[in-house]
Amino acid sequence: MRIAIDAMGGDFAPDEILAGVIESTQYIEKGDSLILLGPAEIIESKIGSKELKKYADIIRIVNAPEIITMDEPPVDALRKKRNSSISIMNKMAADGEVDAVISAGNTGACVAASQLRMRNIEGVNRPGIAVVFPTFEGPVTMCDVGANISCKPINFYQYAIMASMYSKHVLGIDNPRVGIMSIGEEENKGSDTVKKARELIKSDPKINFIGNIEGRDIFKGKCDVAICDGFVGNVVLKLTEGLVDGLFKIIKHELMNQSMLLALKFRPVMMKLYQKYDYHEYGGAPLLGVNGTSIICHGSSKARTIKNAINAARKYHKMQINEKIKDYLATTNVKGIDEQYQNI
Repeated sequence: MRIAIDAMGGDFAPDEILAGVIESTQYIEKGDSLILLGPAEIIESKIGSKELKKYADIIRIVNAPEIITMDEPPVDALRKKRNSSISIMNKMAADGEVDAVISAGNTGACVAASQLRMRNIEGVNRPGIAVVFPTFEGPVTMCDVGANISCKPINFYQYAIMASMYSKHVLGIDNPRVGIMSIGEEENKGSDTVKKARELIKSDPKINFIGNIEGRDIFKGKCDVAICDGFVGNVVLKLTEGLVDGLFKIIKHELMNQSMLLALKFRPVMMKLYQKYDYHEYGGAPLLGVNGTSIICHGSSKARTIKNAINAARKYHKMQINEKIKDYLATTNVKGIDEQYQNI
């Protein structure tokens, strides 16, 4: 498998990105290759000639002299910087030169470039970013968390399909329970769009739909898939990350105040728990709905994030999630329902 990685994307690029790529070399299979994109001279100087020679059969560098920063307007940046790593890697994917792309750079630019170059899967209106929340009751997949902040009912329905396919085939949940995020469990709660989306999802008997869910239900084991627009999803994601970090800091502080010996005693347990609920351990989030494998990583990605994102890309590609989504959409009756909800 050929995996392209944006060496210049993220708050800690290129050092942490390159370190993650080197770490991942011990896990990839024979015949796999890792293609690094960014200014060639920077990548070569950071890795070093000895390391490059050591991994000559695995790592290849493609020069991408332009860099899209995190604060640039996505579409304008892609139009002006055609020689950026995000632009080139997605073109390579569209041309069949790589099997997957990974970036911790500008999320909007990653989404736009993947849509522009790879195009959407036939039948998918808008792609969605899916993240996995590790909970005490098991993993919960949320879609969308930032690709589309203005959803129509048809988008919610397609997120339910795609996230269910991901939950079933990647996470191993046989019949994922799907809930739609709202401000109450009752059917009369939520915006008009959410209400119409609920009816649309409910009309598909192949989806194990449980109705409305609230934010707290994600961590109570009520559902396996949570559907929402990108605005709500991104707020939930960032709030959860901050809450987890804050809770562990509080616990660490209290243990240190009680006793240094007690803190040292519980440190292995705390580290194990932190790793279990740390987003770095889950690598990147797949952009569901594009006709290829596009993994979008957190802007603050570290080496282990990139290493795990490479593993996630390999698993997504090998499980043929896109083919399963295509097959589902080809057999569903959504096209008949589509006309009622497409333009709402």
